[in-house]
Amino acid sequence: MPPTPVPLVIDTDTAQDDCVALLVGLLDPAADLRAITMVAGNVGFERQVHNAFLTLNAAGRLGEVPVHLGCRRPLMRPWVSAENVHGDGVGGLSMDAGDQAPESEHAVDALVRLAAERPGELSVVAIGPLTNIAAAALKDPGFARNVRALYVMGGSNNGRGNITAAAEFNFYVDPEAAKAVFAAGFAITVVPWDPLTLRRAVFGRETLAHIAALRTPLADFFTRVCAATLEFDRGVGIDGTTHPDSLTAALLLHPELVRAAGRYHVDVETSGELTRGYSAMSWGVHGLAANATVVEDVDADGFRRYLAALLSNPVAPSRPITGLPPR
Repeated sequence: MPPTPVPLVIDTDTAQDDCVALLVGLLDPAADLRAITMVAGNVGFERQVHNAFLTLNAAGRLGEVPVHLGCRRPLMRPWVSAENVHGDGVGGLSMDAGDQAPESEHAVDALVRLAAERPGELSVVAIGPLTNIAAAALKDPGFARNVRALYVMGGSNNGRGNITAAAEFNFYVDPEAAKAVFAAGFAITVVPWDPLTLRRAVFGRETLAHIAALRTPLADFFTRVCAATLEFDRGVGIDGTTHPDSLTAALLLHPELVRAAGRYHVDVETSGELTRGYSAMSWGVHGLAANATVVEDVDADGFRRYLAALLSNPVAPSRPITGLPPR
């Protein structure tokens, strides 16, 4: 008998690999995606919302999963974009989404409600800045306890950043939110940028060629969505596309992909002039109680096979997507 699908929400700033992570939640039989919640991050907020509906369309599930609009700016700071990396986040793809509307319920309220409806069952995959998650914890003191697992793509494990020398983008954009989340009592698993993403979640030329050769609508969608980021990554010395968001979703659903993880005390710098958003991950020798599990190594080949198999699914878009090859 197959295992019961995992109830989850994906909290996202939909661009590039966020779209791929949504495909994981939408197409993996192990996932029961209850909602998509939007948070200010990678690209303009309305563009992120369009990208989420575009991805629902690519997965053939338009109109099936509710989209909730969340915080449009960080808790205490102006929004910082990554449009220099992602462009519009979907490689210029578009669709007619005029009849698609997000839910009237705010994302923070939806998170609180969904977790409270079945305490201890809902997992949250947070692949953007942690503004919505922090706001939900502030609104409902029981939220952290009600969430079974919080998987966070963010920070670096005593390594380099990707927006500054010290900081990974998600934590940099809203460091106050990240700091609050790690103090809130969640059962947190962290998938860090460095070293994990840079060593295990980069898809090089061979993998990208294999996916492109699948010639399914999903593979075409993946290739186009990742094109702008591929160009940027190669320009900064990364020979391939980075996939930390889809890895985060995959690890929740398939923990067998984890090869090594450790318990850490994680905190986030909010006031340093040079270190805003830096994630200090203490590995147990500094007298600090652990508050998170940090993934240290994964089955990289297994992850690549998993994602390629997902993209080989012949599902077609619910409606035409402008910019994909004709069929």
